[in-house]
Amino acid sequence: MSPHVHFEQRPWEFPVSLTLALLLAAALYLHGWISARSASAGAIPAWKASNFFLGLALVWTAWGSPLAAYDHSLLTVHMVKHLLLMTFAPPLILLGEPMRVFWDGMPLFARNAFGHIAKRALVEQFARIVTSLALCWTVSALTLIAWHVPAMFALGMRSEIGHTVEQAMFFGTGLLFWWPVIQPWPSDSTGPRWSLLLYLFLATLPCDILSGFLVFSDRVAYPVYFSTPRLFGFSVLEDQQCAAAVMWTCVTLVYLVPATIISSRLLAPRTSREHDLQQSQFSGGPLPQSAPRSLEVV
Repeated sequence: MSPHVHFEQRPWEFPVSLTLALLLAAALYLHGWISARSASAGAIPAWKASNFFLGLALVWTAWGSPLAAYDHSLLTVHMVKHLLLMTFAPPLILLGEPMRVFWDGMPLFARNAFGHIAKRALVEQFARIVTSLALCWTVSALTLIAWHVPAMFALGMRSEIGHTVEQAMFFGTGLLFWWPVIQPWPSDSTGPRWSLLLYLFLATLPCDILSGFLVFSDRVAYPVYFSTPRLFGFSVLEDQQCAAAVMWTCVTLVYLVPATIISSRLLAPRTSREHDLQQSQFSGGPLPQSAPRSLEVV
Protein backbone atom coordinates (compact mmCIF):
# COMPACT_ATOMS: atom_id res chain seq x y z
CA MET A 1 0.00 0.00 0.00
CA SER A 2 1.47 3.29 -1.06
CA PRO A 3 1.79 5.91 1.65
CA HIS A 4 0.41 8.48 -0.80
CA VAL A 5 -3.07 6.95 -0.87
CA HIS A 6 -5.44 9.33 0.91
CA PHE A 7 -7.67 8.11 3.75
CA GLU A 8 -10.27 10.61 4.86
CA GLN A 9 -11.35 10.94 8.46
CA ARG A 10 -14.70 9.19 8.70
CA PRO A 11 -17.44 11.24 10.39
CA TRP A 12 -19.13 9.57 13.32
CA GLU A 13 -22.66 8.35 12.78
CA PHE A 14 -24.86 6.95 15.51
CA PRO A 15 -24.80 3.12 15.09
CA VAL A 16 -28.51 2.33 15.11
CA SER A 17 -28.23 -1.40 14.27
CA LEU A 18 -25.43 -2.07 16.77
CA THR A 19 -27.18 -0.13 19.52
CA LEU A 20 -30.47 -1.96 18.98
CA ALA A 21 -28.70 -5.34 18.97
CA LEU A 22 -26.89 -4.60 22.23
CA LEU A 23 -30.05 -3.20 23.84
CA LEU A 24 -31.92 -6.36 22.82
CA ALA A 25 -29.19 -8.53 24.38
CA ALA A 26 -29.32 -6.40 27.54
CA ALA A 27 -33.13 -6.62 27.73
CA LEU A 28 -33.12 -10.41 27.28
CA TYR A 29 -30.42 -10.77 29.90
CA LEU A 30 -32.28 -8.52 32.36
CA HIS A 31 -35.50 -10.48 31.81
CA GLY A 32 -33.78 -13.80 32.44
CA TRP A 33 -31.87 -12.46 35.45
CA ILE A 34 -34.98 -11.04 37.12
CA SER A 35 -36.95 -14.24 36.43
CA ALA A 36 -34.21 -16.44 37.91
CA ARG A 37 -33.71 -14.13 40.89
CA SER A 38 -37.39 -14.17 41.79
CA ALA A 39 -37.60 -17.96 41.44
CA SER A 40 -34.40 -19.01 43.19
CA ALA A 41 -32.14 -17.68 45.93
CA GLY A 42 -29.12 -19.12 44.12
CA ALA A 43 -29.48 -16.90 41.07
CA ILE A 44 -26.69 -14.89 39.45
CA PRO A 45 -25.55 -12.20 41.93
CA ALA A 46 -25.89 -8.54 41.03
CA TRP A 47 -22.15 -7.98 40.59
CA LYS A 48 -22.03 -10.61 37.85
CA ALA A 49 -24.98 -9.05 36.06
CA SER A 50 -23.22 -5.68 36.28
CA ASN A 51 -20.17 -7.20 34.57
CA PHE A 52 -22.34 -8.33 31.66
CA PHE A 53 -23.82 -4.86 31.12
CA LEU A 54 -20.39 -3.26 31.45
CA GLY A 55 -19.05 -5.67 28.81
CA LEU A 56 -21.85 -4.66 26.41
CA ALA A 57 -21.07 -1.01 27.07
CA LEU A 58 -17.41 -1.59 26.18
CA VAL A 59 -18.44 -3.30 22.95
CA TRP A 60 -20.52 -0.26 22.02
CA THR A 61 -17.66 2.07 23.00
CA ALA A 62 -15.21 0.22 20.77
CA TRP A 63 -17.51 -0.44 17.86
CA GLY A 64 -20.01 2.41 17.73
CA SER A 65 -19.00 5.35 19.91
CA PRO A 66 -17.26 8.53 18.66
CA LEU A 67 -13.99 6.79 19.62
CA ALA A 68 -14.47 4.50 16.62
CA ALA A 69 -14.22 7.45 14.22
CA TYR A 70 -10.60 8.14 15.22
CA ASP A 71 -9.08 4.72 14.58
CA HIS A 72 -8.44 5.79 10.97
CA SER A 73 -6.27 8.65 12.23
CA LEU A 74 -4.44 7.13 15.21
CA LEU A 75 -3.06 3.64 15.57
CA THR A 76 -3.28 4.10 19.34
CA VAL A 77 -7.07 4.46 19.13
CA HIS A 78 -7.18 1.49 16.77
CA MET A 79 -5.28 -0.57 19.33
CA VAL A 80 -7.50 0.56 22.20
CA LYS A 81 -10.53 -0.60 20.21
CA HIS A 82 -8.97 -4.01 19.68
CA LEU A 83 -8.15 -4.30 23.38
CA LEU A 84 -11.72 -3.43 24.35
CA LEU A 85 -13.18 -5.98 21.93
CA MET A 86 -10.74 -8.80 22.63
CA THR A 87 -9.31 -8.33 26.11
CA PHE A 88 -11.76 -6.36 28.26
CA ALA A 89 -15.35 -6.86 27.06
CA PRO A 90 -15.35 -10.68 26.56
CA PRO A 91 -14.30 -11.70 30.10
CA LEU A 92 -16.78 -9.23 31.61
CA ILE A 93 -19.60 -10.63 29.48
CA LEU A 94 -18.69 -14.23 30.33
CA LEU A 95 -18.45 -13.42 34.05
CA GLY A 96 -22.12 -12.46 33.80
CA GLU A 97 -22.99 -16.11 32.98
CA PRO A 98 -25.04 -15.13 29.91
CA MET A 99 -25.83 -18.68 28.80
CA ARG A 100 -27.30 -19.55 32.18
CA VAL A 101 -29.32 -16.34 32.39
CA PHE A 102 -30.68 -16.67 28.84
CA TRP A 103 -31.49 -20.31 29.60
CA ASP A 104 -33.46 -19.32 32.71
CA GLY A 105 -35.36 -16.75 30.67
CA MET A 106 -36.40 -19.22 27.96
CA PRO A 107 -39.92 -20.69 27.81
CA LEU A 108 -40.14 -24.27 29.02
CA PHE A 109 -40.70 -25.76 25.56
CA ALA A 110 -37.58 -24.00 24.23
CA ARG A 111 -35.47 -25.29 27.13
CA ASN A 112 -36.71 -28.82 26.53
CA ALA A 113 -35.85 -28.60 22.81
CA PHE A 114 -32.39 -27.10 23.31
CA GLY A 115 -31.68 -29.41 26.23
CA HIS A 116 -32.42 -32.45 24.09
CA ILE A 117 -30.06 -31.20 21.36
CA ALA A 118 -27.29 -30.27 23.81
CA LYS A 119 -27.27 -33.75 25.36
CA ARG A 120 -26.35 -35.42 22.09
CA ALA A 121 -22.87 -36.93 22.11
CA LEU A 122 -21.86 -35.20 18.85
CA VAL A 123 -22.82 -31.76 20.20
CA GLU A 124 -20.97 -32.37 23.49
CA GLN A 125 -17.87 -33.53 21.64
CA PHE A 126 -17.97 -30.49 19.35
CA ALA A 127 -18.30 -28.17 22.36
CA ARG A 128 -15.28 -29.78 24.05
CA ILE A 129 -13.17 -29.38 20.91
CA VAL A 130 -14.19 -25.76 20.31
CA THR A 131 -13.41 -24.76 23.90
CA SER A 132 -10.15 -26.72 24.19
CA LEU A 133 -7.13 -24.71 25.29
CA ALA A 134 -5.13 -25.56 22.18
CA LEU A 135 -7.82 -24.43 19.74
CA CYS A 136 -8.74 -21.28 21.68
CA TRP A 137 -5.08 -20.21 21.89
CA THR A 138 -4.42 -20.95 18.22
CA VAL A 139 -7.47 -19.10 16.91
CA SER A 140 -6.76 -16.12 19.16
CA ALA A 141 -3.08 -15.88 18.19
CA LEU A 142 -3.75 -16.28 14.47
CA THR A 143 -6.48 -13.64 14.51
CA LEU A 144 -4.22 -11.18 16.30
CA ILE A 145 -1.28 -11.76 13.97
CA ALA A 146 -3.29 -11.91 10.74
CA TRP A 147 -5.06 -8.57 11.24
CA HIS A 148 -1.77 -6.84 12.08
CA VAL A 149 -0.09 -7.92 8.87
CA PRO A 150 0.21 -4.62 6.90
CA ALA A 151 -1.82 -5.87 3.92
CA MET A 152 -4.70 -7.10 6.12
CA PHE A 153 -4.48 -3.96 8.24
CA ALA A 154 -4.83 -1.78 5.14
CA LEU A 155 -7.83 -3.85 4.04
CA GLY A 156 -9.59 -3.11 7.30
CA MET A 157 -8.75 0.57 6.91
CA ARG A 158 -10.08 1.06 3.38
CA SER A 159 -13.04 -1.35 3.38
CA GLU A 160 -16.11 -0.90 5.58
CA ILE A 161 -16.93 -4.60 5.25
CA GLY A 162 -13.36 -5.58 6.04
CA HIS A 163 -13.40 -3.30 9.07
CA THR A 164 -16.61 -4.88 10.34
CA VAL A 165 -15.28 -8.39 9.81
CA GLU A 166 -12.08 -7.44 11.62
CA GLN A 167 -13.92 -6.15 14.69
CA ALA A 168 -16.32 -9.11 14.72
CA MET A 169 -13.39 -11.53 14.60
CA PHE A 170 -11.62 -9.78 17.46
CA PHE A 171 -14.73 -9.89 19.62
CA GLY A 172 -15.58 -13.48 18.68
CA THR A 173 -12.09 -14.81 19.29
CA GLY A 174 -12.01 -12.82 22.53
CA LEU A 175 -15.05 -14.73 23.76
CA LEU A 176 -13.48 -17.98 22.61
CA PHE A 177 -10.16 -17.20 24.30
CA TRP A 178 -11.67 -16.29 27.67
CA TRP A 179 -14.18 -19.16 27.76
CA PRO A 180 -11.80 -21.80 29.22
CA VAL A 181 -10.45 -19.24 31.71
CA ILE A 182 -13.82 -18.02 33.02
CA GLN A 183 -15.54 -21.38 32.44
CA PRO A 184 -19.11 -20.04 32.52
CA TRP A 185 -22.13 -22.33 32.62
CA PRO A 186 -22.45 -24.90 31.08
CA SER A 187 -18.67 -25.47 30.98
CA ASP A 188 -17.33 -28.68 32.47
CA SER A 189 -13.54 -28.58 32.54
CA THR A 190 -11.72 -31.82 33.20
CA GLY A 191 -8.14 -30.68 32.54
CA PRO A 192 -5.56 -29.80 35.18
CA ARG A 193 -6.00 -26.32 36.56
CA TRP A 194 -2.31 -25.47 36.27
CA SER A 195 -2.64 -25.73 32.49
CA LEU A 196 -4.54 -22.42 32.55
CA LEU A 197 -1.40 -20.71 33.84
CA LEU A 198 0.56 -22.03 30.86
CA TYR A 199 -2.33 -21.03 28.59
CA LEU A 200 -2.28 -17.43 29.83
CA PHE A 201 1.51 -17.23 29.66
CA LEU A 202 1.62 -18.49 26.08
CA ALA A 203 -1.17 -16.08 25.17
CA THR A 204 1.06 -13.14 26.06
CA LEU A 205 3.77 -14.21 23.61
CA PRO A 206 2.11 -13.10 20.33
CA CYS A 207 1.20 -9.78 21.95
CA ASP A 208 4.71 -9.33 23.35
CA ILE A 209 6.34 -10.09 20.00
CA LEU A 210 4.03 -7.77 18.07
CA SER A 211 4.17 -4.91 20.56
CA GLY A 212 7.93 -5.29 21.00
CA PHE A 213 8.44 -5.07 17.26
CA LEU A 214 6.27 -1.96 16.98
CA VAL A 215 7.86 -0.24 19.99
CA PHE A 216 11.50 -0.74 19.04
CA SER A 217 11.15 -0.46 15.26
CA ASP A 218 12.50 2.74 13.71
CA ARG A 219 10.28 2.24 10.66
CA VAL A 220 6.54 2.74 10.31
CA ALA A 221 4.80 -0.62 9.96
CA TYR A 222 1.54 0.77 8.57
CA PRO A 223 2.20 3.42 5.88
CA VAL A 224 -1.54 4.11 5.55
CA TYR A 225 -1.23 6.45 8.52
CA PHE A 226 1.03 8.77 6.51
CA SER A 227 -2.09 9.86 4.62
CA THR A 228 -4.33 10.40 7.63
CA PRO A 229 -4.75 13.59 9.68
CA ARG A 230 -2.27 13.87 12.55
CA LEU A 231 -3.96 14.43 15.90
CA PHE A 232 -2.58 15.57 19.27
CA GLY A 233 0.81 16.32 17.72
CA PHE A 234 1.76 12.64 17.35
CA SER A 235 4.01 11.68 14.47
CA VAL A 236 3.21 8.39 12.76
CA LEU A 237 6.16 6.66 14.42
CA GLU A 238 5.33 8.08 17.86
CA ASP A 239 1.74 6.96 17.42
CA GLN A 240 2.94 3.45 16.54
CA GLN A 241 5.16 3.28 19.62
CA CYS A 242 2.38 4.57 21.88
CA ALA A 243 -0.08 2.00 20.49
CA ALA A 244 2.39 -0.82 21.06
CA ALA A 245 3.11 0.35 24.61
CA VAL A 246 -0.61 0.45 25.42
CA MET A 247 -1.07 -3.06 24.04
CA TRP A 248 1.97 -4.44 25.88
CA THR A 249 0.95 -2.93 29.23
CA CYS A 250 -2.77 -3.72 29.10
CA VAL A 251 -2.41 -7.33 27.97
CA THR A 252 0.23 -8.06 30.60
CA LEU A 253 -1.79 -6.55 33.44
CA VAL A 254 -5.13 -8.07 32.39
CA TYR A 255 -3.70 -11.58 31.99
CA LEU A 256 -1.92 -11.21 35.31
CA VAL A 257 -5.24 -10.88 37.16
CA PRO A 258 -6.65 -14.37 36.37
CA ALA A 259 -3.17 -15.87 36.62
CA THR A 260 -2.86 -14.51 40.17
CA ILE A 261 -6.32 -15.78 41.13
CA ILE A 262 -5.63 -19.21 39.69
CA SER A 263 -2.24 -19.43 41.40
CA SER A 264 -3.65 -18.45 44.78
CA ARG A 265 -6.46 -20.98 44.46
CA LEU A 266 -4.04 -23.71 43.45
CA LEU A 267 -1.94 -23.05 46.56
CA ALA A 268 -4.75 -22.42 49.04
CA PRO A 269 -7.27 -25.27 48.64
CA ARG A 270 -4.93 -28.06 49.75
CA THR A 271 -4.66 -26.66 53.27
CA SER A 272 -8.36 -25.84 53.56
CA ARG A 273 -9.30 -29.19 52.04
CA GLU A 274 -7.15 -31.09 54.51
CA HIS A 275 -8.65 -29.04 57.35
CA ASP A 276 -12.19 -29.91 56.16
CA LEU A 277 -11.28 -33.58 55.97
CA GLN A 278 -9.89 -33.55 59.50
CA GLN A 279 -12.98 -31.78 60.79
CA SER A 280 -15.19 -34.33 59.05
CA GLN A 281 -13.24 -37.21 60.55
CA PHE A 282 -13.56 -35.80 64.06
CA SER A 283 -17.24 -34.97 63.71
CA GLY A 284 -18.18 -38.07 61.74
CA GLY A 285 -19.90 -35.91 59.15
CA PRO A 286 -19.89 -36.34 55.34
CA LEU A 287 -16.82 -35.45 53.33
CA PRO A 288 -16.98 -32.00 51.71
CA GLN A 289 -17.61 -31.89 47.96
CA SER A 290 -15.16 -30.31 45.56
CA ALA A 291 -16.02 -26.89 44.26
CA PRO A 292 -16.70 -26.40 40.52
CA ARG A 293 -13.74 -25.43 38.42
CA SER A 294 -14.21 -21.85 37.36
CA LEU A 295 -12.28 -18.63 37.63
CA GLU A 296 -14.07 -17.87 40.89
CA VAL A 297 -12.74 -20.94 42.62
CA VAL A 298 -9.79 -22.08 40.48
